[in-house]
Amino acid sequence: MIDFTSTPIILIALIGSVGMLLPVINIIRKDRGSTSFYGAIALVTLIVAAGFIAYQIFTDNVASPAIFSEDVLVDDTFGSFFAIVVLIVAILTVVGSFSYMRNQSYPAVYFSLILLSSIGMILVAYSTDLVMLLVAWELMSIPTYVLAGFMKKNPSSNEAAIKYFLFGALSTAIIVYGISIAYGITGSTNIGEVIVGFASLDASMVPLGLLATALFIAGFGFKMGLVPFHMWLPDAYEGAPPTIAALLAAGTKKVGFAAALRVIVMGTIALNLEWTFALGIIAIMTMTVGNLAAIMQKNLSRMLAYSSIGHAGYILIGLSIAPFSSIGIQGSLFHIFNHAVMKGAAFIAVAAIAITLASTHLDKIKGLGRRMPITSIGLVVSLLALAGVPPLNGFWSKLMLFGSAIDAGSVVAWAPYLAVAGVLNSALSLAYYGWIIRKMYFEGEDEKRVKEPKSIIAVMIFSVIFMVGIGVYPDPFIQFAGTAVPSLNISSMLSP
Repeated sequence: MIDFTSTPIILIALIGSVGMLLPVINIIRKDRGSTSFYGAIALVTLIVAAGFIAYQIFTDNVASPAIFSEDVLVDDTFGSFFAIVVLIVAILTVVGSFSYMRNQSYPAVYFSLILLSSIGMILVAYSTDLVMLLVAWELMSIPTYVLAGFMKKNPSSNEAAIKYFLFGALSTAIIVYGISIAYGITGSTNIGEVIVGFASLDASMVPLGLLATALFIAGFGFKMGLVPFHMWLPDAYEGAPPTIAALLAAGTKKVGFAAALRVIVMGTIALNLEWTFALGIIAIMTMTVGNLAAIMQKNLSRMLAYSSIGHAGYILIGLSIAPFSSIGIQGSLFHIFNHAVMKGAAFIAVAAIAITLASTHLDKIKGLGRRMPITSIGLVVSLLALAGVPPLNGFWSKLMLFGSAIDAGSVVAWAPYLAVAGVLNSALSLAYYGWIIRKMYFEGEDEKRVKEPKSIIAVMIFSVIFMVGIGVYPDPFIQFAGTAVPSLNISSMLSP
């Protein structure tokens, strides 16, 4: 059943209707229109949606996290948390696109696709039914395939779109196969009922349950950028417009973790799997491969793409130790919230560099601190926040993740090694973040200041205030992440 007065349905009506109307308005106007006109409509829509969710949260009109629900969409704090994250990223993308899309064709279609992808991401977070989850997953993914190749005269953009589409289609097929097996052995697509069914499987059916869980891990792992499912990500982020790379890195990746929490974590608990150690191994592999590969890159977009892979490993630490530490998932959610702005700001800064310098190669950013001072400051702060340098916001979420791993060491001996790997990888990331900063401020001579895009300056100012503000006073945001943590106790759902 669907409650038509619930937050997700209202968001569908608001964002979805505007997203579909933008191309219609463009046709009625009988011209290509201006970027500012269509961008302003998209921006107002997203701000209104974010304001509505914030109002629902502050007035306690949102239920506690509900992994188990009879509805296909549940209006809970877990979904609202990810909806806020997605909307923040979408707002940054739209604002950054004001300058990036100037003099480009089809702005109405561009902003329409961003809105439609955003509503898909939001619905994934609210979904408590596997079929609904799949529909939302495709609504999120299909517009981004088009957006990745939006600069169709650019061969790199076309290559990015094709690779992204092929791997995205593969991940969807894997998820569909997992859903079919789950339905076949439990008789339901409701996530709660599937998990309860997994917990009471006959011994002969357990292998099928394990196969379904493995397929979900692989399918969602592609979108999260986990090793070894990450091979598509650097090429897609490098070739896509930098503003869209921000949407992918800071938005769609996070939604993959929302799906993982709803399906994978609960499903593995129901099957009594020793899944925590396996996820811990994947976390170490992901953060290490991501950071090592980033050091060897010569392109700023590609370097940030591998950095994004590394941060997926940090987030996975909290999920892997969730049963042993009360702050594990809370730390993951807080880092998801922080990373959305940190990575989004970094890619929007790359968009400014691409606009003014027509290249994102590292050799082209020499002296950037003198040529584009505001953009450079925003990029530096975001890089330092990604590295976890205090007093920026990334320091606190990493501290929570590493601290939860140490805390879990009293239960499982291997957990502290996750903290050690996280600290070493954070130190390793400073190598290439510092390399970027060095080129911007300590290399090059006699560079003249250039005009910086105004909309991107606005994104940089907001992002710096956000990262420094949360770094100085993180408590309200840590508590907000805590309200979205789902219970991992499924015993109350089991049939007597």
